[in-house]
Amino acid sequence: MKQSTLAIHAGLPGLASAPPSSGFPAFPDAASAGDSHVRDSAAEGLQRQIAALEGGDRALACSSGMAALYVALLAALSDRPRKILAANVMFGQTFRLMRLMGQQGVRAWLLDICNPDALKRALDAVDVGCILFESISNPLLRVPPMDTICEIARDRNVPVVVDATFTTPILNRPLDLGAAYTVHSVTKYIAGHGDVLGGIVACRSERAEALDRLGSQLGASLDPFQCFLAMRGARTLPMRMEEHCHNATYVADVLEDHRCVGSVYFPGLEGHPDKAVAERLFARGRNGEAQFGGMISFELLDAEESQVFRFMNALRMVVRTLSLGDVHSLVTHPATTTHRKLGPKRRRRLGIRDSLVRLSVGIEDPRDIARDLVQAMEALNRA
Repeated sequence: MKQSTLAIHAGLPGLASAPPSSGFPAFPDAASAGDSHVRDSAAEGLQRQIAALEGGDRALACSSGMAALYVALLAALSDRPRKILAANVMFGQTFRLMRLMGQQGVRAWLLDICNPDALKRALDAVDVGCILFESISNPLLRVPPMDTICEIARDRNVPVVVDATFTTPILNRPLDLGAAYTVHSVTKYIAGHGDVLGGIVACRSERAEALDRLGSQLGASLDPFQCFLAMRGARTLPMRMEEHCHNATYVADVLEDHRCVGSVYFPGLEGHPDKAVAERLFARGRNGEAQFGGMISFELLDAEESQVFRFMNALRMVVRTLSLGDVHSLVTHPATTTHRKLGPKRRRRLGIRDSLVRLSVGIEDPRDIARDLVQAMEALNRA
């Protein structure tokens, strides 16, 4: 089945037209209560839906994206050295999670994951337990060569964990390329309407036992109503992602041509270092057009933090928030929010400057999105 069909039908019991909203079902008899396959019906529906979209066999719904990532890393390291080789640019909370895992005896090394030669050298130097990176890095929007990374890792029998929140299973399916676990913050594109907090991990059958065991032991479950909302939202994910991608391409072109904008980070632009990688790895739209995701980061030219704040405060439609992947367009200042805990020196070293703005492009008319951004920049010039 195609993704648009799977999104609607996968996970539903029989020919039901709505996802289940209840928790654990009543048992038909006393003996069945001991059946390990009897699970929360709402969670099971969402898990089957996302596993199908990912081309996997099993998924685990968790209480947050970070809980899902933690479970995935523990599962990947369950029979491996407690050492993680991770991308040096990711969501700020992911670095904090690895520091927490350091207190549990897990060590982490960081590298430029877009450099396969550096990856090979690191794997030769360290007995690595797993590799961790994002399908599109947050917030600088690099696109790692996932197929090459998975091939290198497979040759060395090292499992790969991919946070694919920015791409969703509609643009890219890491399990098909050889990843061991794919992680999503359900809060973002999968639920898609800014009303859910949750995460999910997907894998193939050979890794399902470890995933189920950890899910049961840690109790990081997603509650039934959140599962219901997420499953309902995911039914329109293929259509929404196509609109996000189309709108982002339009808005990125407008930003690149505007005199108030310095660098624009978007994989679809000709100057982006990973444009060819994105074209190779990401699914095309229904008319065959290349798709590059719905996220854009850009720098206001020669702007300090206070000027960026004035720009954000001048927006009339684009919403100021910490999240992404909503039907609304959303804007964030990474240096003071998502990546604040990294510290100024490390942010500068990674290229996360005070002038950087992260934009999650919604599914409004792209001309309206662009007009709002432009009027806010013009207001900054008049100030």
